[in-house]
Amino acid sequence: MAFDIAVKRVYEPAAKADGQRVLVDRLWPRGVSKKDAELTLWLKEIAPSDELRKWFGHEPERWAEFQKRYRAELDANKEALAQLRGLLREGKVTLLYGAHDEAHNNAVALAGYLEAHA
Repeated sequence: MAFDIAVKRVYEPAAKADGQRVLVDRLWPRGVSKKDAELTLWLKEIAPSDELRKWFGHEPERWAEFQKRYRAELDANKEALAQLRGLLREGKVTLLYGAHDEAHNNAVALAGYLEAHA
C-alpha cells in the first residue's frame, strides 16, 4: 500500500490539499504560532535525536550518513512510526519541517523511509 505523503516547510501557509499536517521537528519552529501552523499533530518523538541533529547541522555533505543514522533511529522507534502510519492509512499526510534546506532535512528523510517501508 503506497502512502500519500507530502513534505512542506511549516512556514508555508496551510492548504486543504495538505491533508493532515504533522510537524516532525523536535524543536518548535521560531516565529510560528500554534494557530498559524494548523497542525494535526506535533510528533517530536519521530524527529532525529538531539545528538544526530546537532551532528548533521544541515551540512549537505553529511546527508547520506545522516539518512543512514536516522533510518537506524526510525527502525527502533516503533511507537512513533505506528502513530504516523495510522494517520497515513486515513489519507494524505504532509510532513512539516522548519529547516531552510528543502532537500536535506529530516522530513525528506522520513518521507523516503516511509515510502520504502510502506
